[in-house]
Amino acid sequence: MPLPVRYNWRNVFGRKISTGMTVAGIGLVVAVYLLVLSLAEGMRKTFEAPVSSRAIVALRVGAQSDAMSIMGLSEYEAVRTLPGIESDAAGRPLISPEIVVLIRVPRKDGRKTNIVVRGVVDEAFALRPALKIVTGRRFRPGTSEAIVSSRTRQRFVGMNLGETISSAGQRWTIVGVFEASNSPYDSEVWADLNNVQAQTHREGVLSVIRLRAADDAARGRMMTAIEGDQRIKLAAKTEKQYFADQSGAAKPIEFLAYLVGIIMAVGASFGAMNTMYAQVTARTREIATMRALGFSRGAVLASFVAESVALALLGGVIGAAAAALAIHTIWASPTGTQNFATFAEVLFNFALTPELVVRGLLFSVGIGLLGGFFPALRASRLQITGALRRA
Repeated sequence: MPLPVRYNWRNVFGRKISTGMTVAGIGLVVAVYLLVLSLAEGMRKTFEAPVSSRAIVALRVGAQSDAMSIMGLSEYEAVRTLPGIESDAAGRPLISPEIVVLIRVPRKDGRKTNIVVRGVVDEAFALRPALKIVTGRRFRPGTSEAIVSSRTRQRFVGMNLGETISSAGQRWTIVGVFEASNSPYDSEVWADLNNVQAQTHREGVLSVIRLRAADDAARGRMMTAIEGDQRIKLAAKTEKQYFADQSGAAKPIEFLAYLVGIIMAVGASFGAMNTMYAQVTARTREIATMRALGFSRGAVLASFVAESVALALLGGVIGAAAAALAIHTIWASPTGTQNFATFAEVLFNFALTPELVVRGLLFSVGIGLLGGFFPALRASRLQITGALRRA
């Protein structure tokens, strides 16, 4: 017959110190596990921001990102004449020649890092309808004005309205703040194309061509035409694929989460196992008495495993709550890491999703099962007469 639940309930609360230490240890493991996974999830969501399925990115052949790509105006003119480019309300083709440069700026923690300054034309805004000015205004063409993202302003020094970004003799005055739906553009500074070219002494040099096809069929034809033209030597891919190729930067962080989780889970399992072994030793007479009353070995085994899992699950709930609290207080501001495709810092926020919370709770259950099974097995195998005599 099954053991009454109140028996386990009484024993859990009868040994408050050992129970509390076990729950706290598992909670700490789950909290760290979820924090690292939330870091990777935040980066992954940044690179999976919604973009138009008809948006095309043209780069120099072999370039992994627009920061590594170099081309001239002749390539832009060749692509601009291709049929199938969507036009705006004024009849202008939605194609944007852009230059990407890296500047080194100080973060608010005192360290310096690279960020992207993107030189663009008006069409760049039409190609990215999710990008919205939230404070101030757009920069004026032909001037040394710039706009920065909200994340950039929070992460770096000197990024407020009216302040001037200075790096290696280049200067841009901030006139606006934008948000770009948590996309990689939220890690950038935008300025006028011609001004960026002039300040960096790269007149006539471009990094990337972005455009939007009129329909899906035109998208395929244009990508084939761009890659098939041996004069310009450009590679074309959809913007969605372009960002997906860069999302590999989140893989090492996710691997680290699993590695740290496994190492800490082993330690937590041994802690839970030690607690449960102590429980078995302390309750030898009770176990023998229950066996004498007719409770089966399976019932005793299930009882101790259930107790271990319940403790671990409680620790998992506390760990998930602690991780959520830390993300919404300590790490509420954007964080960042280097994007090895661009060698610039990509900014993102921790993202603790319901799916991750479920994974954290299942992780805690696994710790409970691993830590409770062997002590439970020992309890179920106690000989009744020997256990009563030792007790």
